[in-house]
Amino acid sequence: MFSDKNKQTKSMEPSASQNRINEGTELKGDIISSGFFRIDGTVSGNISKPSKVVIGKNGSVNGKLICEDADIEGKFEGNLDVSGTLTLKSTAHIEGEVIVGKLAVEPGATFNASCSMQGAKKAKPENSTNTEEKAHPYDRQQRLKKQSEPLK
Repeated sequence: MFSDKNKQTKSMEPSASQNRINEGTELKGDIISSGFFRIDGTVSGNISKPSKVVIGKNGSVNGKLICEDADIEGKFEGNLDVSGTLTLKSTAHIEGEVIVGKLAVEPGATFNASCSMQGAKKAKPENSTNTEEKAHPYDRQQRLKKQSEPLK
């Protein structure tokens, strides 16, 4: 009874499905995966759809990275699209274009990138006709209009 539960939780651990590119390894090409990635070597190419990517202190990626979460200690150059949280450690060096859900940067990290946050732009309602909601509270025309209206 208890052994079945232990087997299920072990299969869901990140280490069970982790892909690792060790230091001294150089990989050129595109990677598509759904598992975790730890990169301590060099990758030149695109990495798509991993749930989490960790670029170690000696790791380097040059290309496009699309993932849910990322922790970067090494070097990244290119387009970075992280739907969840991007964490930059103090030794991180980032150059390129970045799109993130959340961003955490430790002091000392180098971040030379254009960055946009997902969800930062709020969609305007299509059928919004109420002009008073759009008016600035210090707009003189709106104040004069309210003053001239009869009291109810």
